[in-house]
Amino acid sequence: MPTILVEGRGPIEIEEGKKLVLALEDNGVDILHRCGGNARCTTCRVEILEGDAEPMGEAEAEILEKKGIAEPNIRLSCQIRVHSDLTVKPVMTVSETGMDAGKRPEE
Repeated sequence: MPTILVEGRGPIEIEEGKKLVLALEDNGVDILHRCGGNARCTTCRVEILEGDAEPMGEAEAEILEKKGIAEPNIRLSCQIRVHSDLTVKPVMTVSETGMDAGKRPEE
């Protein structure tokens, strides 16, 4: 089972292939996902501090480019299926923005 280490929290073990955004939310991590996991809003951004998040898909690359987000270690947690250990830091959170998290992304 892959282990996700979230900056400021302990490790989270999740089943391989699960969406990172769901793993975070299911384990009480304060993460936004306003578009419901459809690679449209970029609110579920995470900074990949360590590990391999797999190559970026076309939808993710397009929305990040459209929004002017060019940092190579910034990814959308709704587009990452976890296959190996990762260390991440949520970029936008419910508590910091005061926004509603958004509808739960689909599996």
